[in-house]
Amino acid sequence: MDILLIFTAVVFLIVASSVIYHRYRLTKEQDFFVPMGKMVEVDHHKMHVYQEGKGPETLVFLSGNGTSSPVYDFKSLYTLLSDHYRIAVVEKQGYGFSAITDSPRDVHTMMTQTRMALAEAGIRAPYILVPHSASGLEAIYWANKYPGEVKAIIGLDIAVPAAYENLKINLPLFRFASFLAKVGVTRWVPQASESSAMKHGILTEEDKEINRAVFYHRTATKNMLNEVKQIHSNAETVGNLPIPDVPILLFASNGMGTSWDQETWSKTQRAFIQDARQGRMIELDVSHSVHNIEARKIATETKKFLKQEAAG
Repeated sequence: MDILLIFTAVVFLIVASSVIYHRYRLTKEQDFFVPMGKMVEVDHHKMHVYQEGKGPETLVFLSGNGTSSPVYDFKSLYTLLSDHYRIAVVEKQGYGFSAITDSPRDVHTMMTQTRMALAEAGIRAPYILVPHSASGLEAIYWANKYPGEVKAIIGLDIAVPAAYENLKINLPLFRFASFLAKVGVTRWVPQASESSAMKHGILTEEDKEINRAVFYHRTATKNMLNEVKQIHSNAETVGNLPIPDVPILLFASNGMGTSWDQETWSKTQRAFIQDARQGRMIELDVSHSVHNIEARKIATETKKFLKQEAAG
């Protein structure tokens, strides 16, 4: 009993110390936690929309689940495209500089909030959607519900509806990760904040400092956790819709860094693109963060694809 009490007291002191240090660091990091884009109000909460570049067409970047800082995660790619296109990165609620909320995470609500954020930022349709990972569901749903708003989809290793049919999700593990983030345990593991954008992208040292600050503010948020809870339902909703009749260019990884084995990942993506009337897939022998590892190739192929589509 004495040993148990001592052990409990030690654990309590460690967690308490971690929380205190975490909150202290969050306060110190406020100087870095400054939005670069425009903060707009959507459903009574603030959402962050970043813009750059000029051009007759608008590329809207949509991040995958759990991406702490979408603006920096996509930077390596959109900086190579902003010379030809207008770029918009919408950070969902609970991501980046957007507010953490209790908003429902069904695909219709997320799409509606993205559309509202773009409208409030003065960015009008039509759009070319550039989703990564789970946001592929939102892009497919959007193109079905508002076909006049979506000119094309550039998929960055998207998870298509069929991929979720047999996927088992460990919700207790996600809840535990959320707890660890809240009490600051992630600060004791420096590698945890080293995102793919920092390892493979073009981020400057200042960018990396800001990216780390955002990571500690926006890791395993309640919005992210609720998205995971809703993912099977969202996949079923989107899976019941037809594949959008818009040009689709899909960049596919080798499956590493996803929750699927390589065979299942490749099989579902190939089946999806084969059923698309205007689809094409480019396979890349890299892990899930294709837009950071193969940014130049993706930018080149995207420009070529959209130019061909524009020419008819």
